[in-house]
Amino acid sequence: MDATLFIQSLLGLISLLAILLFFLLYNFKDKEKTVKKDISEEVIAEEKKEKRDTSMEALRKVIRHENTSTEVLKETIELLLKYHGSIHPKLGTRTHPDFDNYAEILFYLGRHKNTNKELLLLFDKGLEERNPEYKKEINDALMKGLNSRGI
Repeated sequence: MDATLFIQSLLGLISLLAILLFFLLYNFKDKEKTVKKDISEEVIAEEKKEKRDTSMEALRKVIRHENTSTEVLKETIELLLKYHGSIHPKLGTRTHPDFDNYAEILFYLGRHKNTNKELLLLFDKGLEERNPEYKKEINDALMKGLNSRGI
């Protein structure tokens, strides 16, 4: 009788072990699907970034918004330099009327509460490299923004 009870207990424990292994492996496969789903969501998010509106007006609005984070500001500056980095040549000694957009961006970037020196230098140096004839005007616009910050 003891042998029968031992065999039944052993079969019960083996059955319990099989059930637990089944649930362990079943949940593991679900986690793999979740990870694959998360990766696909990241790819979709990157595609949305690529489809982001890169017009000058849309990028200016992002910089003018007071709650824009530092990361978004950096992305916006990179997009500005990529798509709108070249300013039209000067008209004699006067600046081109489109430079007013860049001066406004520099002004608001200098005033923005989430800006830092890396962002300012990134945009300043990027514009100066692409537009050396506007170097003085770029520095003046940036200094107006920094000076208007207050203490």
